[in-house]
Amino acid sequence: MPELSGLLVLPGGVKPGRVRFGSHIEALDLEDAPHTQYLLPGFIDTHVHGGDGGDTMDGLEGVRTLARFHARHGTTTMTPTTMTNPWERVMSALEAVREVMCSGLPGGPDIVGAHLEGPFISPHRLGAQPPQTLEPTPELMRQVLDLGVVKAVTIAPEVPGALEAALAFAEAGVRVGLGHTVADAETVQAFLERVQAAGGRTGATHLFNAMGGVEGRMPGPPGALMTNPQAWLEVILDNIHVHPTSFRLACAAAPRRVMLITDAMRAAGRGDGESELGGLPVIVKDGKATLKFGGNIAGSVLTLDQALRNALKAGLDLPQVSQMLSAAPAASLGLSDRGRLEAGLRADLVVLNEQFEVQAVYVGGQKL
Repeated sequence: MPELSGLLVLPGGVKPGRVRFGSHIEALDLEDAPHTQYLLPGFIDTHVHGGDGGDTMDGLEGVRTLARFHARHGTTTMTPTTMTNPWERVMSALEAVREVMCSGLPGGPDIVGAHLEGPFISPHRLGAQPPQTLEPTPELMRQVLDLGVVKAVTIAPEVPGALEAALAFAEAGVRVGLGHTVADAETVQAFLERVQAAGGRTGATHLFNAMGGVEGRMPGPPGALMTNPQAWLEVILDNIHVHPTSFRLACAAAPRRVMLITDAMRAAGRGDGESELGGLPVIVKDGKATLKFGGNIAGSVLTLDQALRNALKAGLDLPQVSQMLSAAPAASLGLSDRGRLEAGLRADLVVLNEQFEVQAVYVGGQKL
């Protein structure tokens, strides 16, 4: 039976020991021995558009390319993410994600579904999304739910039909994220409470971004989301989208509900230069991606191992960061079989050196 030794990153602390595993973790054995590497549960990215030149909207090869790229950076589970485009392209991208999900991806992460980000968002808070928003009509909802691939969705609560759509998604087990919205705090809170009362899992799509900020008399969507005890909070911790102090604010408000995402685009891993997002030209300079025309931030070039290092620099300890990379996103998607180093769970493992750089990745016990 394979086994790995190192410093085990557990919810209760970092302890030396061994992990014995097949496709699932068979046992954890604590030991008193020096180690120079860390063993963590695999990272889970619930919001990732692209990487290494591939994008979810490209179809099969785009999904495979981005997935394999992020696996090399420790991501063992992901939901490839769409964006606002003509409806036919959105559906084609979802079908491609479903095909990869069903067939599996050797050398890549476990794809558990798609994140439908757009087109059910506000045309007044597009961010870097193309201006092709739609209302979630019963016909569009039927088409999406019939595919059975959407695991997370982004909705602006003020869009006509948003609540009915959110309740339908919730009934289908889909995490409902609020984002790309101009709603006020009261509208967000009422929306969250209705979906949660129906048993739905809810969250923030990239907290603080494309939703306004927090002020004393206008707490906005971030205030409502951080103070709601059941909302999961996506954060793009590239130190561009979110200031480290804002990140620490979210951690103080909801220490168990923050989850790190990349929101990465196809330029991730390709360095500075020209790229593209949803048909819009993008310029990457010094690691910051912006629309060529207009200058809006256009996704990120982040990977989750870099997000881990950024969180440590922000003052968090390794068990806290591991919770945000694995346990929290797993729970947000309703995945009870992964996210922690625990006997019986999937052997999705990441090995880091003393500089917190990825040395090895295992998906379902198989080394990539």
